[in-house]
Amino acid sequence: MPPRVERPAGLKSLASRLGVAAGVGVVFISAILWGRELGLALVISLVAAIAVSEYYAIARREKRTPNEVFGILATAGMPISAAYFGQLGLLAVVTGLIVASLVWHVVFRQVHSSDTAVTVFGAMYVGFMLSHFILIRSLDSGSLIALATIASVWVNDVFAYLVGSTIGRHKMAPNISPKKSWEGFVAGTACTILVWVASYYLIDTELTLGWFALIGVAVSIAGVTGDLAESRLKREAGIKDSGTILPGHGGFLDRFDSLIMVSVVAYYMLVFGGAV
Repeated sequence: MPPRVERPAGLKSLASRLGVAAGVGVVFISAILWGRELGLALVISLVAAIAVSEYYAIARREKRTPNEVFGILATAGMPISAAYFGQLGLLAVVTGLIVASLVWHVVFRQVHSSDTAVTVFGAMYVGFMLSHFILIRSLDSGSLIALATIASVWVNDVFAYLVGSTIGRHKMAPNISPKKSWEGFVAGTACTILVWVASYYLIDTELTLGWFALIGVAVSIAGVTGDLAESRLKREAGIKDSGTILPGHGGFLDRFDSLIMVSVVAYYMLVFGGAV
């Protein structure tokens, strides 16, 4: 009987990751194309609420006691406020969260400043930053730009993972994310730039080709930074994944850590470049 040939573990994991990513992709693409800002905001609101609950669970492992009710409600409300009222709506929810958290801190003597800080930071980290994806959707040609943004994140993730797991030799941050390599980063960045360069020819904006390419570079760096930041949070708490809800990805915070950072960077790169 011939010996059984095992597929590389990296390819098995990639297949699982791609399956989950495809399902998430269908939901996001449908919301972007047909849900307009509000429909997309409801999807982002659900994702953000679950992701921030995972963040608070991580914080609790480090003996913090965040006010999850305040944090989750504010996080879920930020994308919806951004869809209805733009940046002012987003800032209004942030202000309400800070005020409510300070009142909570004053009223209950057992609440420490670290608990209040973690409450606000969690909602800002997940809800505020991810809500910028709604602001991207609200720009002129926003549906196409939002598709380009999310496609570039997924392309970066897939090619960085594929190249890094097969030929990656030079570790990028071995103490934080041992599997991440410079070879994977270069491959992911190159593919991200290609997505944004292709978008230049498909999207009607005032931005130049060079600026689109620069957005690709910024998005790639932002995605990796977001991934490493979340990995650092998990490593400090002594856990591998933020959750188990998404096979091959872990939790929602694991899956969307890159998009959280990319949403902010892409939005301001687009606005500073002349998109309105």
